[in-house]
Amino acid sequence: MMKISKKRSLRRIFAGILCMGILFTGTQPCAAAAYGYDEYGDPIVTATPVPDAQTADSSGQAAADTAPAHSSYYSQAADTDSIEGWPTGPNIEAQAAVLMDVNTEAVLYSKNADTQLYPASITKIMTTLLACENLSLKTNIVVSDSASASVSAGDSSIYAAPGEKFTRDQALMAVMLQSANEMSVAVAEKVSGSVKKFTELMNWRARLFGCKNTHFNNPNGLPDENHYTTASDMAKIAKSAWMNPLYRKFCTRRYYEIPPTNKFAEARQLLNHHKMIKNGEYYYEGVLGGKTGYTDASGNTLVTYCRRGNTTLVAVILNSTSAANAYGDTASLFDYGFGNFEKTDMKVSMEPVPFKVLPCDKYILKNNGNTYPFYYKTKVYVTLPKGIDKSQLTKRQAVLQNAAGLLRLKSKYYYKKQMVGWGMQYERNVVSDLLVQAS
Repeated sequence: MMKISKKRSLRRIFAGILCMGILFTGTQPCAAAAYGYDEYGDPIVTATPVPDAQTADSSGQAAADTAPAHSSYYSQAADTDSIEGWPTGPNIEAQAAVLMDVNTEAVLYSKNADTQLYPASITKIMTTLLACENLSLKTNIVVSDSASASVSAGDSSIYAAPGEKFTRDQALMAVMLQSANEMSVAVAEKVSGSVKKFTELMNWRARLFGCKNTHFNNPNGLPDENHYTTASDMAKIAKSAWMNPLYRKFCTRRYYEIPPTNKFAEARQLLNHHKMIKNGEYYYEGVLGGKTGYTDASGNTLVTYCRRGNTTLVAVILNSTSAANAYGDTASLFDYGFGNFEKTDMKVSMEPVPFKVLPCDKYILKNNGNTYPFYYKTKVYVTLPKGIDKSQLTKRQAVLQNAAGLLRLKSKYYYKKQMVGWGMQYERNVVSDLLVQAS
């Protein structure tokens, strides 16, 4: 009896602590209370108190069973709703969001797309992409003292020790699956020599991707007033990262094991925390992977890739009120995208297209004057609302300079000023070839 009594006392103490947590966090008496939240926005310890009799309605239904209130952004219309003939977007809880076709770069849905917000750990998409571009398979990453000490209690981490050695793939799996903040710092130091130099590289790449409202100040997304992005910019980064096959390896992996290292005697099991992938709590058909993020300052952030047929979409969610809402919003966006849009082949001619530019010595050699012949190498697709004919599109063209190699002629297709797809044509000869032929 004494043992039973002690257990009951401990339970009462524990329950009392939870109830105090409810009072101090300001949550409703019948709502689930939590001590805290992990990097993904999920409660670490949760308890659901018994509802007070005064909170039940006349039918005996507890107030906790009623639907939660929507966020202040829920009823806000999408930016894309203002496009004539465009399908009306779903209401979502998040402050900002973008849905983009990865291949055509058509933005199917946008809401507060250019509002600067904190990204949290979806920052690690850029960190991982830069590591994929700059580190070889044989690269070893040794965790520095500064990297190991860069995390605080409660931060997402694999508890890497100073001097601990990892392969490139082990380090990047820790970054993308476990969202390990100290491993993000270790990767940054390996790529650029210091976090400062690495963030300069991050910002340079962001500008190349067309990001106009983004500034990175660390490689892991921990809160910093000089570290921000937008849903539009993050979609461009996520799209560009997806084009790298090595990045996709780390982005889509469901499980990975890091074997014992020189500093840690046991294997580390890493699980993908994105809950919309197969066997996840919020599984959605076609989801390939993505990246989660959460801090108190950012709210829940989420990037998700989903493919059905010949269409791959990426959804970006910023400042959602909960992980559940972030996943729910993402599912609503994918339902909207796959249900209302279709990819259309522009059936462009593969014959050379003449395009006039300034005279060039290259073409004087061939007596071509100032007319450049450009060639398509692949088919061109656009993403349009179902029922919209491609004959309603307009086209804008521009010659893109190239520091080394062929000039490019880029054609962008628009529906009511909304870009819905693009194609690239290339020169066939370079000046060095012509000079060799002339000699």
